[in-house]
Amino acid sequence: MKEMRIQWILLTLLAVTISCRSGRGTTAAAQTTATKAPAAVAPVVAQRCRIEVVKEYPHDPESYTQGLFFHEGKLFESTGQYGESSFREVDLPTGKAAFRIDYPEKYFAEGSVAFEGKIYVLTWTNRVAFVYDARTLEPVGTWKYPREGWGLTTDGKQLIASDGSARLFFMDGRLKTLRSLTVRLDGRPLKLLNELEYIDGKIWANVYLSDMLVVIDPETGNVEKVVNCSGLLPQHLRESHTDVLNGIAWNPADGKLYLTGKYWKRLYEVQVTE
Repeated sequence: MKEMRIQWILLTLLAVTISCRSGRGTTAAAQTTATKAPAAVAPVVAQRCRIEVVKEYPHDPESYTQGLFFHEGKLFESTGQYGESSFREVDLPTGKAAFRIDYPEKYFAEGSVAFEGKIYVLTWTNRVAFVYDARTLEPVGTWKYPREGWGLTTDGKQLIASDGSARLFFMDGRLKTLRSLTVRLDGRPLKLLNELEYIDGKIWANVYLSDMLVVIDPETGNVEKVVNCSGLLPQHLRESHTDVLNGIAWNPADGKLYLTGKYWKRLYEVQVTE
């Protein structure tokens, strides 16, 4: 009888031990599964906006606009095409060049910007950038550039460039790449980023071959706003060689925003509406 009682006690203890071990294993497995489960990330959906024309100005219809920016209250423009490329200071009321540099036929000029006392003008496939003194406009040099030149802007601390892909490149004043960023619209990479402008902490970009501007978060690469500019240049101002929207200039002195396009007859002061 005593032996049977001892056997019963041993069997009871064994069952409790197995049960406890099983419980610990299940809990640990559940905890492991919970730890590894990826957190749900809500997709970023860009706000859709339009523009409203405030005022219009003449624009040289022979300017294949590549870069457009203000520096110390003056408007500057770089223009492309082989045999037509130039960099100029533009008189806003008349659209005429107050100062102009023409490039040799082998160069196709691209985006431009002022940064740290210099003006930079990119080239498309020549892999060089022309650099000028921002005050005198005298040449500083022709520097090597590591990729195709498209758009160019600055946040005041670094240069920011596009190359026609979905990536933006952040560079120092010697054109050394510090980091790159993939731009996404509604979760998908957005290619053909072209002319750039930095406005109030955000990067604005033309999207080549479209009437669309995008406003980009420079930390995440997410497009926060899509600005529909369709119909900005009316049909009666278009000719056979009139090309696409390209050119964003923001004047920090008064907060005014200007848009134009390649071979356009007008440059527009605009406001963005929701």
